[in-house]
Amino acid sequence: MALAAAAAAAALFVAAAVLSPASVASASNSEGDALYALRSALADPRGVLQSWDPTLVSPCTWFHITCNRDNRVTRVDLGNSNLSGHLVPELGHLEHLQYLELYKNNIQGTIPAELGNLNSLISLDLYNNNITGTIPKELGKLRSLVFLRLKDNHLTGLIPRELKNISSLKVIDVSNNDLCGTIPTTGPFEHIPLSNFENNPRLEGPELQGLAAYDTNC
Repeated sequence: MALAAAAAAAALFVAAAVLSPASVASASNSEGDALYALRSALADPRGVLQSWDPTLVSPCTWFHITCNRDNRVTRVDLGNSNLSGHLVPELGHLEHLQYLELYKNNIQGTIPAELGNLNSLISLDLYNNNITGTIPKELGKLRSLVFLRLKDNHLTGLIPRELKNISSLKVIDVSNNDLCGTIPTTGPFEHIPLSNFENNPRLEGPELQGLAAYDTNC
């Protein structure tokens, strides 16, 4: 009986440690560090990021940040904020993030492959920026993703075939870029209108399964 009681007490101690304020604070600090890395990479002429103070315990008090009841970051809302600069790989540490809204800014550089680590992400909105490079194939790991809007940038390369495996994906818009090859036609792409791929001069239209290579003209 004594051994059983001791084991039960040890289990309660472990559970309490996992849920302790210290562990929550540590997670919040990690997320705050990731967001502050983003702030440091952006020019902010309107001062919309002034409240992003790295000395605070939690980023949940910052403007344009939403957290859940466990004080984990779930939304970053910075659309149409006149920001410039580039995205940072540290964003991949926001493991509870559901919405990353950075549309209608002047963000340059590439899309970090680390965004593929955001397992809870529902919406990735980076449209109307000046983003270059390719669409990372790692985004195919985002199995909760519903909205992927990358239109009006300067993206090049293929549309990653890994995106075909995201069954939750309902909206894909990559129009007005410089993508090449062909448009996937299976998985979620079956229901995406061709207008969401227009104004990519090097895209050659829908792929023909078994008849045409998708990487032509790249």
